[in-house]
Amino acid sequence: MKRNILRISLIMVLLVTLCATATVSVYGKSPKAHVLLSFEEEGILKGAEYRISVPREWNGTLLVYARGYSAEIPPPPVQIAPGWLDPVTLIDTRAEFTLLADGYALAGSSFSSGGFAIREGVKNTKDLVKYFKKRVGNPEHVIVWGCSMGTVVALKSIEKYPGIYDGAIAESGLNAGLPMQVDWFLGFFLAYAVAFDGWPEEWGPLGDVRDDINFEADVLPIIFPQYTDSANFGKWEFIRLVVDYPEELFWAMSPWGAPWPFINFMFGTEAWAELEQRAKGTVMQNLDHVYNLTEAEIADLSLLGVDASSLLADMNERTDIEARKPARKYLEHYGGYSGDITGPVITLHNRADPLCHVAHTGVYRDIVGEAGKADLLLQVFTDAVGHGNFTANQFVLTVEAMKQWLDTGIKPDPPDSASFPASEGFIPGFVIPPWPF
Repeated sequence: MKRNILRISLIMVLLVTLCATATVSVYGKSPKAHVLLSFEEEGILKGAEYRISVPREWNGTLLVYARGYSAEIPPPPVQIAPGWLDPVTLIDTRAEFTLLADGYALAGSSFSSGGFAIREGVKNTKDLVKYFKKRVGNPEHVIVWGCSMGTVVALKSIEKYPGIYDGAIAESGLNAGLPMQVDWFLGFFLAYAVAFDGWPEEWGPLGDVRDDINFEADVLPIIFPQYTDSANFGKWEFIRLVVDYPEELFWAMSPWGAPWPFINFMFGTEAWAELEQRAKGTVMQNLDHVYNLTEAEIADLSLLGVDASSLLADMNERTDIEARKPARKYLEHYGGYSGDITGPVITLHNRADPLCHVAHTGVYRDIVGEAGKADLLLQVFTDAVGHGNFTANQFVLTVEAMKQWLDTGIKPDPPDSASFPASEGFIPGFVIPPWPF
């Protein structure tokens, strides 16, 4: 009898111990490292440079980072978390150090090619996760985190690989997909063409720029005097209003040392030319577009000497620009979404973004809703303007909210809760504007 009581007592102690040390997770697996922590490694995996960093007190979550657009390979150094150190202002938004201190493992790939390496990015990121599991250990959660172009990698990945990823974070993203993004740029360029009496022939046809176009040599010498001439203010305002470009950014300097519209021209010429080479043809089109302005905007432009009604008519007479069908299908296949997400997704966006319009988030919300997965989507906004203009703490709070969601299965809703406080620059109840056209 005493032996049985002792056996029961030992069993109860063992159960209590196991329950006290086990991690309860709705989406995850039990973490297990088979290397000595902390752990640092960098190298080349299937043609792509990578970097892995795991703290000594690993919390079981792996954040795998999908970088933004870069024409260079590798974009030095390989990033494993978002944010940067501004060399002029010394403002530091890097989240890497705080996340490691909080116990997160970080990994990132350069991708095996430059430019719009979305197909490569999806594969290289998946390969890196598999390598991490083999080299380091099995995470409890794997969260894929994309920035700018990398959001396409992240959002495609959470649709395709439920066995690889448990959640996704998309920051400053192309959430409406690449087709709508390139068409927004086409609207920008068409507005420029009608405002400045034509599209320069040396750039190639409107909607199909030369494959070898160089922004500094071919584009900048033309747009710089046009932009800096105060007599053209009304024309540029017309362009800005047609595509709903953030007013506070249109006349401001970007972090790259050039006015924001110049960055749009650079992406819309060099980057889209590279994308056309990947897709093997023209990718932009506006067949179903209607360009418009409000009566108040037309009146304001009239005071600036601009006949906006006439310019709009010119634009709407040019809604005949059509992409090459195989190229457009390439874009839709690699840069479009089904909305059938297989785990929680958090989108993080500034209230105004000159490269990825904040309306992207509304389009994505509708895509996910139509797929019946609205309960797996949380959209968060900050009161800053710019592209990827977040604080390190905003990055960290977003990661912590995702981890809590994965741990408990409870969505951090509403987004103006304690997880995303206004005191940290988040906007409670942000109203997403409609797509401009």
